[in-house]
Amino acid sequence: MVGGATGKPSPAPAVPDVAVVVYEHVAPGHEVTAAPAEFALGAWQESWEPEEHAAAVRAVREAIGAGDVYQVNLVGHARAPYTGNPGPALARVASVPEARYAGALAGDGWALACASPEQLITVEGGVLETGPIKGTRPGTPKGRAELLASVKERAEHVMIVDLERNDLAHVARPGSIEVSELFAVRRWRNTWHAESTVRARLDDGVGIADLLRAVCPGGSVTGTPKLAALDTIAALEPVGRGPAMGAFGYVTRERLDLGLTIRTVAADGEHLHLWAGGGITWRSEPDAEVAEAAAKAAPVKALLAA
Repeated sequence: MVGGATGKPSPAPAVPDVAVVVYEHVAPGHEVTAAPAEFALGAWQESWEPEEHAAAVRAVREAIGAGDVYQVNLVGHARAPYTGNPGPALARVASVPEARYAGALAGDGWALACASPEQLITVEGGVLETGPIKGTRPGTPKGRAELLASVKERAEHVMIVDLERNDLAHVARPGSIEVSELFAVRRWRNTWHAESTVRARLDDGVGIADLLRAVCPGGSVTGTPKLAALDTIAALEPVGRGPAMGAFGYVTRERLDLGLTIRTVAADGEHLHLWAGGGITWRSEPDAEVAEAAAKAAPVKALLAA
């Protein structure tokens, strides 16, 4: 969190706030494969009950009515006990073909897997690009038609695109920001989502720290105005976000490419942890928002239990 917001502690404190891996090229034939291992996953336990989640949605609507915020992204958490080696289950998550940002990391007493379709920030050849995703429906023809026709989803999406334009303005060359694609509907597993592309030219003298300070945490998982949304998130969410809603990717001399850690699972010594949520606006219906979060988590849970 940034600003004055102090959120709840992470439910997976064994997972570090920052993990950096330095890679080098190796000759073909040096791949390492994991041995099969037994693994059993227990029942998922939510950190808030559906009615508590719905009450938080109503609280955000009250804050919007009071003029404190325009939109807030609420994220819930679930955990499930496991026995055995979670590595193969996490590898299934990290191998989702639709995920642009897919991979796994592990350390002493922790591991995580990411299968995110969402671009947080890319820099290459002096060009900045971010791809906010906002707006979800079931992955059916009816769901796609509903998403395209939804006034609520489009308004929510455009607010986040404007927020991302504002974030990039802190590190972009003046006058260079453009929205090259707006509200493009794409599929991820069993859902449709709406995505836009915002581009700009990187200003002179901007370093990685400046860039991360400008765009983190991502607008699509916070809300607008961002600092006020973060205060609301800190007050309402049941647990901290841990490694979720952060950044996952790589940096080379020529390119920086970071995805937003949605569709991300963390493991500590006893539990798997999963976060899911959605953006809340004045038009949000509490029961529908609870169902949307469950729909986002369902395909990841299915992969882990396969």
